[in-house]
Amino acid sequence: MAFDGLMTTRVVRELQPLVGARINKIHQPYALDLIFSVRAERKNVMLLASANAMYARLHLTAESTSNPSEPPMFCMMLRKHLEGGFIESIEQLGRDRVILMRVRSRNELGDEEAKKLYIELMGRHSNILLTDGQDKILDAIKHLPLSQNTFRTIMPGVQYQLPPEQDKVDPLTGDIEKTLHRIDWNAGKLDRQLLSLFSGFSPQLTAEIVHRAGLANRTSLTQAIQSVLGELTGPYYFQRLANGKERFSPVALHHGEIVDEKTFTTSGEVLDAFFHQKSNRDRVKQQAADVERFIKSEYDKNILKRTKLERDLAATEKMDELKHKGELLTTYLYQLERGMKEATVVDYYDEDGKEITITLDPRFSPNENAQRYYKRYNKLKTAKIEVAKQLEKNQREIDYFESLLAQLDVASPDDIREMREELVEEGYVRERSKKKKKPVVPKLEAYQSSTGIPFFVGKNNKQNDYATFKFARRSETWLHTKDIPGSHVIIRSEQPDETTLKEAAIVAAYYSKARESSQVPVDFTELRYVKKPSGAKPGFVIYTDQTTLYVTPDADLVQSLRVT
Repeated sequence: MAFDGLMTTRVVRELQPLVGARINKIHQPYALDLIFSVRAERKNVMLLASANAMYARLHLTAESTSNPSEPPMFCMMLRKHLEGGFIESIEQLGRDRVILMRVRSRNELGDEEAKKLYIELMGRHSNILLTDGQDKILDAIKHLPLSQNTFRTIMPGVQYQLPPEQDKVDPLTGDIEKTLHRIDWNAGKLDRQLLSLFSGFSPQLTAEIVHRAGLANRTSLTQAIQSVLGELTGPYYFQRLANGKERFSPVALHHGEIVDEKTFTTSGEVLDAFFHQKSNRDRVKQQAADVERFIKSEYDKNILKRTKLERDLAATEKMDELKHKGELLTTYLYQLERGMKEATVVDYYDEDGKEITITLDPRFSPNENAQRYYKRYNKLKTAKIEVAKQLEKNQREIDYFESLLAQLDVASPDDIREMREELVEEGYVRERSKKKKKPVVPKLEAYQSSTGIPFFVGKNNKQNDYATFKFARRSETWLHTKDIPGSHVIIRSEQPDETTLKEAAIVAAYYSKARESSQVPVDFTELRYVKKPSGAKPGFVIYTDQTTLYVTPDADLVQSLRVT
């Protein structure tokens, strides 16, 4: 990632239309994220500010978020001081990743007051702070007491101090060529030296400058820096590298093995594309840790149980042999006597009439020995029926937990909540709270095909059951990956065109266990042919009259079709 000083410069430039705008509402959907609903240029926009150590950023966003039923204390404080206020300015302090947003609002008495919102985007030191007009801290999203930092305390009531200044040159206003005289050409590591000389640069950007400079000298480095700075009014870049990593930049990047590249017009677009899924997966990972552990444990437990049951089933294979020996002993009882340890008799089932030797227990009579063989046969026969039933039940459990594991990979925080509820309802875990919760209608993810046909996706079992048996109409089209755990997809059309069918199938394949595969089989049929067997697990259905499509999941296409 490279949300450096130059990226901050571009973002702040783009946010200038918000100057004079009114802050309508403030939400804190996650512990370190804030969403400001702002009315600017006769339309509502969403401004996202995040102090997350891995995903710190500030930009306009088109992504929707769910908010907690009770806002955190910091959010309540911001609402008190900033809601209804007007943004007076948004500025970058120096060339660093610190943004100051000045807001003028009215207090409870109706008097105007000046407030300052500082947004510090500095990795693990990121923070969001609100101060009064004299820079006294009202509160911060992260507190930093004196015991942790004697130079810079961040607590309510303390005077705000900017992060320590570094002796660096602003590349946009300073003398670049003069600054390069400080380079030690014998020390090497030019990218690191540039990083220590200029503010606003990131390791990613200095690597690009050195790459452009080629056989670097003072002249080529100056030209490379100037060429990079000259691109700060161009498009934004989102690139995937051969090593699987992704990166974004406010200028073109040419170093590294680039396998895919997209350009965006605004910072909000490129940052949404880069951060949304990553930060969402991170939050889900944190919130779903206990759920994932439980599901994985149950899955592993059932896989182990299946091995044991298969071993037990294999042991029943000799039951016919026991019956066979019991019948032979019954036939030849007249030739046998008590005390014999074995009996050799003609096997009349054998075409060649071969003899067979049967082990006997000398403590029992010949008839009792025959009955013992029958008894062991009947025991294994009963066991075989029971083990077969247990194996069938065990496979249903494996399929169920396998589907839950697949759903975890693409789950949102709301999906995790529904999965928890499902595990409670199915009796796998106990309810955390005894309070009765109001039933909530599952929310399906909405899509629209490139030909304008809407379709919807269930991302967990609750949503799948709702989509298939309550939301959809019997004449509409239903899709699901063939014999692979995945989502139910509903096309809101009785006769969808081929493009819509293919795109909906790609989405179905993406939201399945086979999302990393190619040529994934996806079945589609009319909903009238989809049934839920009595007593079946959530999300499980049977269907007929299907047609199979073979598609390859495409994350970019899925994202482009999603309705936000």
